[in-house]
Amino acid sequence: MSEAMEIGRRLVALCNEGRAMDALEQLYDQKIVSIEGQGSDEMPARMEGIDAVRGKGEWWFANHDVHAIVATGPYCGHRPDQFVVHFELDVTPKQSGQRMTMREVGLYTTSGGKVVQEEFLYLVA
Repeated sequence: MSEAMEIGRRLVALCNEGRAMDALEQLYDQKIVSIEGQGSDEMPARMEGIDAVRGKGEWWFANHDVHAIVATGPYCGHRPDQFVVHFELDVTPKQSGQRMTMREVGLYTTSGGKVVQEEFLYLVA
C-alpha cells in the first residue's frame, strides 16, 4: 500500500468520526498549502502553513452548524503521492440559517508521510 493511500485512509476515517481537526494535526505538514476553489476577503483561496490552515478550519467550524460529514475514499491513481476524497457535508451556515448539502472533492498530495497540499474542487452544474 502506498504512503498516500495509508494517509488517505486515516484522513477518511478521522473525518467520518467527526475528527477533521485531528486529521489536520496528525496528518498535515507544517508547510501545508491549502487551495480552495474560491476565496473571499476574509478567507483567501490559497493559504500556506499549518497555523493558517488550522485557522481556516476553526473559522469554518465556528461559522457552520455541521450535522454530518461523509468522506468517501481515498481514490488513488497512477501517482503514488496523491489521492482524492469525496466529501458530502450536511451543514447550516450560521449567517444564512439555510441548511444545505455541500459536495466537493479534495485532491491531496503527500511527501515524507504528511499531506503537503490539499486542493478542493466543486461540482459545477
